[in-house]
Amino acid sequence: MQRRSFLALAGASPALAATLPTRKAGKPTIVFKSPTPHPNGLQATAEGLWVIDQSEGARASLITWDTGKVIRAFDTETDRPSGITFDGQSLWIGSTYSREIVQVDAQTGKTISRHFTPGAGVIYNMKSDPPARSSPLNKPAPKPATPKPAQVGGFQAGDTLGSKAPGTGAHGQEWRDGFLWMAVPPSREVYQLDPRTWVVQRKFPTAANRPHGIGWEGRYLWVTDSNLNAFFKHDPDTGATLERIQLADTDPLPHGMTIRDGWLWYCDDVGVICKLKL
Repeated sequence: MQRRSFLALAGASPALAATLPTRKAGKPTIVFKSPTPHPNGLQATAEGLWVIDQSEGARASLITWDTGKVIRAFDTETDRPSGITFDGQSLWIGSTYSREIVQVDAQTGKTISRHFTPGAGVIYNMKSDPPARSSPLNKPAPKPATPKPAQVGGFQAGDTLGSKAPGTGAHGQEWRDGFLWMAVPPSREVYQLDPRTWVVQRKFPTAANRPHGIGWEGRYLWVTDSNLNAFFKHDPDTGATLERIQLADTDPLPHGMTIRDGWLWYCDDVGVICKLKL
């Protein structure tokens, strides 16, 4: 097997990913609370930090870097979204449960276009998968007097609903040099798309079964895996997985992620926004 092929495979197996060099990064700290209760995607811009929320209304908020004050915000026509990015004029949002990528006006939130998500579908299980992980900050909710039916998430849909499982779409997204990049959990892959033709330019496997936020550090792309509680650095040309940043079990759980000026910012969907020094 050629060296390039072997390195690319490192992104497809948690066992192989565990042998990667681990970067000694800073300890994550909670910077401020999210303006919305369940943040699930971040995007760094010169104007501020974009946050997309997966609650009802699928609200997008642009907030200041220092205090988290809302600059502007609007609801979006997306379904429990995960991931948001900015192309310089408009926002691209992963409408996870309608399995679409939705382009919206960055000033008003008005929908501009809608596209299918490559690799969307029902998330499947593999023998080597890490167990599902929840946030250590998540406090058990009090039991209601009249129990409501449990909401089935993407990682339980296949087991719980069987052939009726509707499937899910993309999570983290990034824009780079006119191309849209996204992590798609059902296929366990990262895709590069041309937004003009909606043709996939390249793809590569992720470290495990729950890829989430993505962000650029120079020419390299970092990809979050929420179940591994870690971030993985990829060569976008080959898909090779080069190193990892491992969080502690007590750290906030990573969902959405972005990178700015040597700092990795991420959100835990219980309502906090964190950062660590790369």
